[in-house]
Amino acid sequence: MKLDILAFGAHPDDVELGAGATIAKEISLGKKVGVVDLTRGELGTRGSAEIRDQEAARSAEILGLSVRENLEFADGFFTNDREHQLAVIRMIRKYRPEIVLCNAVEDRHIDHGKGSKLVSDACFLSGLIKLDTKLEGDDQWQDAWRPKRVYHYIQWKNLEPDFVVDVSGFIDKKVASILAYSSQFYDPKSDEPETPISSRNFIDSVTYRARDLGRYINSEYAEGFNSERYPAIRSLDDLI
Repeated sequence: MKLDILAFGAHPDDVELGAGATIAKEISLGKKVGVVDLTRGELGTRGSAEIRDQEAARSAEILGLSVRENLEFADGFFTNDREHQLAVIRMIRKYRPEIVLCNAVEDRHIDHGKGSKLVSDACFLSGLIKLDTKLEGDDQWQDAWRPKRVYHYIQWKNLEPDFVVDVSGFIDKKVASILAYSSQFYDPKSDEPETPISSRNFIDSVTYRARDLGRYINSEYAEGFNSERYPAIRSLDDLI
């Protein structure tokens, strides 16, 4: 299956938090979008890896993803080395996306910055024709593939975006996809330990940020991204 967009997240819920509304919008426009989670989030304070698996599946259904996979890297301890790069490259070559979305370039959780650089490096290496890869259980060599664009969504830290996407009309679906992870986020009935993301204030901050970014472009809501290259437009009329 060829995808238009492939989004990577160090943990299940990263993609939803950073780019859930943008993904929902692109899917509504007919794009095929998939998500690859690098870890199962097994070191998370609340819930368990098995619960996160179920929550990720529910969230994928809410967003309308074409596919979701998990590479089962070690939460907190994966590295940007050959083994991990090859695993990501296999996913890129498998789905041949035009656009890749990945973690914030810098963030509070150490896995976010690591995941960002790992996926970015893999996107470059995936285009090298002398680098041979096969999917597990498949005898056929994969063709080289390099995405045309690599964008980094914004997570905990309020990084300055290089561009923003108008996501008015899609914020409710983003929040619903986040709340599918009921073990992780606000639940007044939960007796699990409190974490920085389990408060009501954190969920509210998701919409606060989107509304604030929307303010800058005279829309209701927006999501911000960082680009590895200068964003280009065909004419001045492309700007809104």
